Amino acid sequence: MKSIVKPFFIALFFISNTIQAHEGMWIPSLLKALEGDMQSMGLKLTAEDIYSINKSSLKDAIVHFGGGCTAEVVSKEGLILTNHHCGYGEIQQHSSPENNLLKNGFWAMNKSEELKNPGLTATFIVRIENVTQGVQKGVLATMTESQQEEAINKNIKLISENAVKGTNYKADIRPFFYGNEYYMIVSKTYKDVRLVGAPPSSLGKFGGDTDNWVWPRHTCDFSVFRIYADENNEPAEISDKNKPYEVPNPLSIAINGVQENDFTMVFGFPGRTSQYLTSKAVDNYINIINPARIEMRKNSLRHIDAAMDLSEETFIKYAAKQSRISNAYKKWIGQDLGLRKKDAIDKKIKIEEKWLAKNKENNVLLEAIFEIEEQKIQFDQANSLFRELWYYGPELIRFSFGYNKLMQGDFEKEIAVKKSNLKAFFKNYNQNIDQNVFASLLPVYIKHMDDDLTSPYLKNLIQKFDGDYDKMAEDLYAKSCFTSEEKVVNLLKGSEKSIIKKISKDPFYLLSNEILSHYRNTVHQEYIRLNDLSDLKMKSFVKSLMVSFPEKTFWADANSTLRLTYGKVEGTFPRDGMKYTWFTTMDGIIEKFNTGNDDFKIPERLKELHKQKNYGKYGSNDNLNICFLGSNHTTGGNSGSPALNGDGLLVGINFDRSWESTMSDVLFDEDICRNIMVDIRYVLWVIDIYAGAGHLVEEMNLVTSIIHESKDQNVEHLKRLKKSDDKLDKTKILNVKKN
Repeated sequence: MKSIVKPFFIALFFISNTIQAHEGMWIPSLLKALEGDMQSMGLKLTAEDIYSINKSSLKDAIVHFGGGCTAEVVSKEGLILTNHHCGYGEIQQHSSPENNLLKNGFWAMNKSEELKNPGLTATFIVRIENVTQGVQKGVLATMTESQQEEAINKNIKLISENAVKGTNYKADIRPFFYGNEYYMIVSKTYKDVRLVGAPPSSLGKFGGDTDNWVWPRHTCDFSVFRIYADENNEPAEISDKNKPYEVPNPLSIAINGVQENDFTMVFGFPGRTSQYLTSKAVDNYINIINPARIEMRKNSLRHIDAAMDLSEETFIKYAAKQSRISNAYKKWIGQDLGLRKKDAIDKKIKIEEKWLAKNKENNVLLEAIFEIEEQKIQFDQANSLFRELWYYGPELIRFSFGYNKLMQGDFEKEIAVKKSNLKAFFKNYNQNIDQNVFASLLPVYIKHMDDDLTSPYLKNLIQKFDGDYDKMAEDLYAKSCFTSEEKVVNLLKGSEKSIIKKISKDPFYLLSNEILSHYRNTVHQEYIRLNDLSDLKMKSFVKSLMVSFPEKTFWADANSTLRLTYGKVEGTFPRDGMKYTWFTTMDGIIEKFNTGNDDFKIPERLKELHKQKNYGKYGSNDNLNICFLGSNHTTGGNSGSPALNGDGLLVGINFDRSWESTMSDVLFDEDICRNIMVDIRYVLWVIDIYAGAGHLVEEMNLVTSIIHESKDQNVEHLKRLKKSDDKLDKTKILNVKKN
């Protein structure tokens, strides 16, 4: 029997003259097919210079930071740059009212002052390999869907194990194009990553929620960390014996910055996009999923923001959580505005109509996809609401459920763990805030949840209090033994029998167990089943689109794997009467400060340096560039990604998109979609002149200017420049010869 799916020739290779150059998140190992287009836009490197497994390349300086952001290596001693908001959790954990790093910033003046961060990781990509044929080996058309899945999973396990046998690497095989392709990502993870520096939040989060997802932007969104390794330069657990990771090929930095229309590329780990959604799925997303979760987060933030404004101690406690909640909240609002403005549903319908015209039998497939979408929307919504309540809602729900292990596992072991974790939890907890969030979210949760999928236990509890959520919250929090450190300490002093008895009757423990149990038994299994079924149909749909439109270029949705996107430095006209220029300057920070908005407060030192026009070698024309716009296709996970110029030099750090651009997760529009990057010159200025941590800049390889003898598309790999003895007082010149 023949395999059910032959190795599929990705439509990436059908590059036409009509390619939309700025859209797409490209798999680095396939860049050879895009090399000509990128070079015509200003790239001076080859695809091999960007990604290679045979020699050092740019990919070796790109880091998956903490599993959710990107960072880049900028010194031979393991120094890495990422966003301030990516390192925010670590900065917050090291903060206290007595030593508020969030407020004051932090700079290690020597390596002994660098701060350890348990659990923080830095992952490098060793290689990316197409393993489609091996994954689909023995997968037959005569098999049932479950048999096919079992065969695929077995192949994935075997291929992964063989790929990393005898190494300290990890192999992860992911489906691309809904399973039409499979790629194996082999990686190496370092576990000792230390905080080196961070600007005060007044700079690192300048603009706060007011400016989030908005242009013009003036945020100094960066932080500095260092990777440590053992004596053999290999990954190791955190230890005082570890040494800075020795890097063979860190990124060099373009001290002369960028100009409008310069070629740029962003290299990082974008999280998730959903560009192939059908019109029905987009309709459900806009009109059902998004409104509910926006309302959930709005209610949480109403209480958290108010409490944070009243107390510095509360601000520190909730800074990281507020940031996690508010970031997606505002993004979803912008996404909704963009998708509606650009008639995303209508655009999807037109694509489907063109596809249907290619083959009448396509109608059967589309109807099947629509039917599944109709069945699964209530489960998609229930899953989304559960996540909002469980992971971003009242913390006592998850905290109380955590004692489930103590009730069912090794009691002595678990009670020791609980005692050791108490201070860490209550360090960032406030009962009044949590209680208000609980009372505020429950009615929204119930309103948007399908009645058949709502926990009967929860419904009965609400009925018991006659729908009075404030009264219900007051009662539950008053009776629970988990609402304060003192209560939990007293609980854990008892005998095993008394502890188990008290926990088993605790109202929050009972509620959390019922919510999770109901979700797992009633929602999750059907959610997974319907989404798996949908993915199978989408696999056929996407393959059919590729076959039907061979003249078009298709790229795989983001899935937290290493990707490269490219475009140029450019502004945009997002709506009538408005123009976004491509850059901002220090003058804009002062202008915003003068509005009196609390989100635009700045340190006195910044005002004084601006008054003096003290920008050193980082400024020009008595000013300092702060941020710039590019037409690079980015999403969540690209936070902290390096923005590189045509020579592969670091010119900025990606950190955001304009509000209109958030729609690009579902639908990209090259006229309005722009990513926002902090100019590397502002980063260096803050480190060197503002903070006085010039020793960190000394580690980096700064290039003042580049002159090319030839603009030929095919040029040699950019040669690494050595620092001049006068520390950049002289202009460096790089002659790039013809190939």
